[in-house]
Amino acid sequence: MIPRLQDFLQGQHPFTLLTESERERVEAAATARTFPDGARILAQDGAQSTCLYLLADGQARLVRDGEELQVLEEGDCFGYPSMMSRAAPAFDVVAAGEVLAHCVPEAVFRGLLGNRDFAEFFLQSLGERLQRVTSGGVTALGGELTTELGDLDLRRVVRVAPGATVQQAARAMRDARDDFALVGADGDAVPGIVTDHDFQVKVLAEGLGPDTPVEKVMTRPLKTLTADTPVHGALLYMLEERIHHLPVVRDGGIIGVLTATDLLRHQTTNPLYLMRRLDHLDRGESLAAYRHDAARMVERLFRGGLKVGQIGRVFGSLNDALIRRLCKLAEAELGPPPCPYAWLVFGSEGRMEQALLTDQDNALVYGDTPAGDASAAAAAKDYFARLAALVVADLVTAGFPPCPGGCMATSWNRPLEAWLETVRGWIDVPTPDNLMVSSIFFDFRAVAGTLDVAPLDDLVAGAAGNQLFMAHLARVSLRFKPPLGLFQQIQATDDKVDLKKRAIAPVVAAARVWGLEAGTRARPTRERLESAIEAGVASRDLGQTLIETYRFLLQLRLREQLAALAGGGVPGNDVNVKTLSSLQRRHLKDAFGAIREMQGAVAQRYRTNALG
Repeated sequence: MIPRLQDFLQGQHPFTLLTESERERVEAAATARTFPDGARILAQDGAQSTCLYLLADGQARLVRDGEELQVLEEGDCFGYPSMMSRAAPAFDVVAAGEVLAHCVPEAVFRGLLGNRDFAEFFLQSLGERLQRVTSGGVTALGGELTTELGDLDLRRVVRVAPGATVQQAARAMRDARDDFALVGADGDAVPGIVTDHDFQVKVLAEGLGPDTPVEKVMTRPLKTLTADTPVHGALLYMLEERIHHLPVVRDGGIIGVLTATDLLRHQTTNPLYLMRRLDHLDRGESLAAYRHDAARMVERLFRGGLKVGQIGRVFGSLNDALIRRLCKLAEAELGPPPCPYAWLVFGSEGRMEQALLTDQDNALVYGDTPAGDASAAAAAKDYFARLAALVVADLVTAGFPPCPGGCMATSWNRPLEAWLETVRGWIDVPTPDNLMVSSIFFDFRAVAGTLDVAPLDDLVAGAAGNQLFMAHLARVSLRFKPPLGLFQQIQATDDKVDLKKRAIAPVVAAARVWGLEAGTRARPTRERLESAIEAGVASRDLGQTLIETYRFLLQLRLREQLAALAGGGVPGNDVNVKTLSSLQRRHLKDAFGAIREMQGAVAQRYRTNALG
């Protein structure tokens, strides 16, 4: 047995995936070899590697065609691509100082590939490895959230015939002791559902009689999900569709109904519970409690194993509901608006990628007043200035700090035609300031109000036809480089790396310009990258790797932020590389490498070097 090897293997991924007997086979067969400074351990286009090298001490440089690409450190493996493909090495591996490496013979290594998890580490692409690491760690709570709807104890189906009256439907619901009924006979298509809420809003409030046909007041079309949908998928669907009753379908038939009440077992940390509270929110303590309640919800979902993208959509749906409620409160105080308007959100909130409350990024756009009517224009300007002031102040109370750069509806507040003129100016004259605000604005999403903002959406989409603007917008993604040194070493300041500035923001910016060229109007980074892949704007390999890289980075940042909150600190964007495991550092290094490749592809495609 080689000294130190047994303890060393127990702390090194992927050898931690081996069973004890498998590690014993490695220990029995491996040999320790030392290499002096400058020794060429493997030669590019030279003899095939005959073993797996595990670097135990020192560093080695990876060199291709004379260019040093990466520094291998303790715990890194090399030699296996050549050995597995039975081909010449694609790189020189050169000792940087004295090196100690454990060499696992090919026969033993191939025997270990029967361990599926161990084999996947060596066979997977970078994107697949990142996907695997961000999908791990599901707790018992995660089991609850990933349970399929068909495995739940669903409410039994209550039906009334399409020709029934509201009184007959109410009696059927009373007899079943439930608050809903599906409209349709057994075996027939079910066009809709009627609930207690429908009776209150559509029957009693409208003064309709008990003989009113139920078809007149039912909610249609019926929204359903299949039995194999996980609970977290149903939760998100009910939030986004703002429904409280969800029929579950298997083999074309409804097998039961899931209700919001069924999902409220965890009360204050349940998104549906928070959504219900928002429907009755006032400006008192309940508004001030939003930040705390939302953070607890996010932590529960994260510990439960939900992917960070799913958490962003849940959180985004709640924030949208909050803003709609605050706009309603402002309207109640100020009176009805003089013309239609829309409340816009930007940044991570616009992309539905926000997982904790961050600075406000919002704007207000309102309908144009009649030409030449100065008093109407002045009245609209005054009304919406006051509405914006109320909503922005309420958002501060709820836990959204003001934007340091002033990108808020209190200043970004103008009629639709004025907004169109402003955005055209940004596109036509891509100065640094115009590019900065364009990068913010181009993630916009309307979340409240009734004004149709399709003209703004059309204008943003049309920017893809302006090659000069696109080149300048592409250069935004090159502003911050990933913190990698010449030899792929992570460069940290006081052991910390700003994940937002050095990694997340470049991917967001590249996806934005790629998405524009691909013609998608989607806002989420993942959807933009997927569209870029399908349109051939980005290569499939790079695009898929970036999708998983982005998810890994968001997951890592959220983990650090929740840890800071749990410790009574303030969540930020930094990660301390010293606190990461060797596997996490390796994945982070791989992620930075993918971003470097992405920036090279962006610079080449949009010829940013020609901009001077």
